[in-house]
Amino acid sequence: PPAARPNTLMSEGVRIEGVDELRRSLDKFGRADLKAVHADGAKVVEKGARPPRQSGRLAASVRSSGQQKQGVVRAGNARVPYAGPIHFGWPKRNIRAQPFLSESLQRNEKRVVGVYRDGLDRVKARHGLS
Repeated sequence: PPAARPNTLMSEGVRIEGVDELRRSLDKFGRADLKAVHADGAKVVEKGARPPRQSGRLAASVRSSGQQKQGVVRAGNARVPYAGPIHFGWPKRNIRAQPFLSESLQRNEKRVVGVYRDGLDRVKARHGLS
C-alpha cells in the first residue's frame, strides 16, 4: 500500500484524510460525552448477548462500559474463568467456539450504528458543532 501522508490515517485499505482536523473536532467533545456514547453502543451488544446457559454465571458476567475511545463488552471474571474458552473455543480440550458476543454485535450492527449516530448528533448539538 502507498505510504500514508501526514494528516492521513490508513487502516485495512481505508484512508481517512484530515485526521488532524477530525481529532481537533473530537477534542471539542467532552470526554464524558464520548464515553457515554460508547457505553450506549456497547450496552446494545451486552443486552443482545446470548451465552450458553448451564448455571447462569456466564450470562451474569457479561458487562459493558464506555471508554474514551471505544465501547467494550466483556464476559467472565475470577469466578467465571471459562468465558474466553467458551466464546473462542479451545480445540485441544474439544471445546467448540460459541461466539455469543461477536454474534450479538453482528445481529445488532444496524442498531449499534444508529445509537452512535444519534449519540454523536446529540453531542454535536450540545457543543454547537455541525
